[in-house]
Amino acid sequence: MVGLSLLARLNTIVKTAKHINMDAPFGGVNMIFFGDYLQYSPVLDKPLYHTHALAQQYNERQIEMQCAQKIISQINCVVELNQQMRTEDARYLELLTRLRNGKSTIEDYQLLCKRAPILVFRNTLRTQLNNRAVLNKAIETGIRLVVCVAQDYIRNKAIDDSRLRKAILELPDNKTEHLPGYLPLVPGMPVLLTENIATELGLSNGTRGIFRQLVYDELSEDVQFDVAIFPEHTKFITRPKYALVEFLSCKLASGLKDLEKKKIPISLTEQTFTYDIKDLLTETVSKAAKVVKRPTKIVIKRKALPLIPAYSITTHKSQGQTLRKIFVDLVTPPGPVEVASFYVPLSRVKRLDDLLIVRPFNFSSLQVKPTAAQMEELNRLNKIAIKTRKHFPTT
Repeated sequence: MVGLSLLARLNTIVKTAKHINMDAPFGGVNMIFFGDYLQYSPVLDKPLYHTHALAQQYNERQIEMQCAQKIISQINCVVELNQQMRTEDARYLELLTRLRNGKSTIEDYQLLCKRAPILVFRNTLRTQLNNRAVLNKAIETGIRLVVCVAQDYIRNKAIDDSRLRKAILELPDNKTEHLPGYLPLVPGMPVLLTENIATELGLSNGTRGIFRQLVYDELSEDVQFDVAIFPEHTKFITRPKYALVEFLSCKLASGLKDLEKKKIPISLTEQTFTYDIKDLLTETVSKAAKVVKRPTKIVIKRKALPLIPAYSITTHKSQGQTLRKIFVDLVTPPGPVEVASFYVPLSRVKRLDDLLIVRPFNFSSLQVKPTAAQMEELNRLNKIAIKTRKHFPTT
């Protein structure tokens, strides 16, 4: 998902690299863009169809975005891809087509009401569902539950304050650059890769795999953590080396040495994030810090496996994936709602029979219309597409 800020940065990088025609977009290099404006907008960026209101002054980021808008406005050739390649169910395809245009019928609503990774809107709920599913898998197979514990550091020193360490480990992974504090694992469970490892081999952020084995340094005695969500006999691993994960979609031509084909070792990765300790301070200390304007945010360096259980995933993370069967919640959390909130999760499967709805939802959810900015850009591109077809007729 490319937004205006990212597009502006890419434009600058390519122009600098070419260093030939600095006045032309991307230094005169022909660019091909592809995507769907009615899917989720980029995170922490503005979509390419976003328009800025006029202002007397603009900051640097706003100027970058306006430059990116000028680039997008210069697109002079458009090809519309109208054939749906994922959905095999004709009736369901008609439903999805109406849904993306905000024109769902009461019959569409009734059809969905009659009706599995679980797709949810919030990371916290996803984590709770995943932890429960992994625990059930351990009970079902009779295997002791193993939980990988992230290694957190402040200024390259391990955190020795138990309250602080517990609070940081329990943060949702959307606050920790997608490296979880606790990673429950059972052989045979589905996992999701959260970082780009080797995109050319199909090992990128969002790739699904099957966890097979954990390789780690054995300690002389079991280390226990006060985590109520895991049973007493859980084995906590604080020194993992790597996880062996089977990626069926991996494009590696042959297996790695001593490993079966498609089995890839996933090692620890490192990320940094900030945490505000004010909630851990006493009221007196907190007030004193505020008076002297002493910052309460600290920088944490985390080392952990870039994996999360994939029994449940967020609708954002599901974008672009084809899932065999899904169990989806269409009751959205508080906040803005867009066409993508419903179109993205419902369009992950090939047939209506592969979809189950968690609970009742409002008919109005299926009638969310594209924004005026989305429609304006789609109409502009459609006009260019008509001109393109006339200029490049097919035989």
